[in-house]
Amino acid sequence: MSRLSGRTALITGASRGIGAAVAKRFAAEGAHVILAARTVGGLEETDDAIFQTTGRNATLVPLDLRQFDKIDQLGYSIFERFGKLDILVSNAGVLEALGPVAHYDPKLWQRVMDVNVTANFRLIRSFDRLLRASDAGRAIFVTSGAANAPYPYWSPYGASKAALEMMVKTYAMEIASSNLRVNLVDPGIVATKLRMQAFPGEDQTKLAQPDDVAEAFVALAEASCTRHGEVVSAQG
Repeated sequence: MSRLSGRTALITGASRGIGAAVAKRFAAEGAHVILAARTVGGLEETDDAIFQTTGRNATLVPLDLRQFDKIDQLGYSIFERFGKLDILVSNAGVLEALGPVAHYDPKLWQRVMDVNVTANFRLIRSFDRLLRASDAGRAIFVTSGAANAPYPYWSPYGASKAALEMMVKTYAMEIASSNLRVNLVDPGIVATKLRMQAFPGEDQTKLAQPDDVAEAFVALAEASCTRHGEVVSAQG
């Protein structure tokens, strides 16, 4: 039996990087995956890879997470089609730009907070009941070491991930008596577009690849998982 057989999973930021790697791994483990991202071409590439491996197609949802009302609409659509959601992987995140706090562009600051914090709040708000309707709902949020290690010029990203961790841990405490299990994953240093944006001269072939961290997500998504309210290192 595949580890996620018969499960339905929504993955944000699934057009590339860690999101695409997790989507392909979940599908290989038997899950039906709902893929959300802004880039339609990237979603189609992930879907093609899933079909080549499994013979099954994913459900594709072009979505800008800053359009918060559309998150609610997606929740309603999933309810109409599936009646529940077994797994949520909130992977999408943005860095935008590095710079000193005193000179940071307010529009970029707001974008980082919208995607990395507020969109996650809206996902929780929209999918809580659907995840509780599963016999073993699992919600996984992607954080970063930047949440706990201040570093010059990383203030917006670090602050957003610190806020995310506080929100998710609080949510985990609030639903502790339910069948829903909620955790965060810190992927560590991985060859992604966000990492390249921050360190453009880095040799990404020497870094962990997105496929290398997918196992941590599978383990937290399984119905047998008992971890709750934790930050789990994907490479530790």
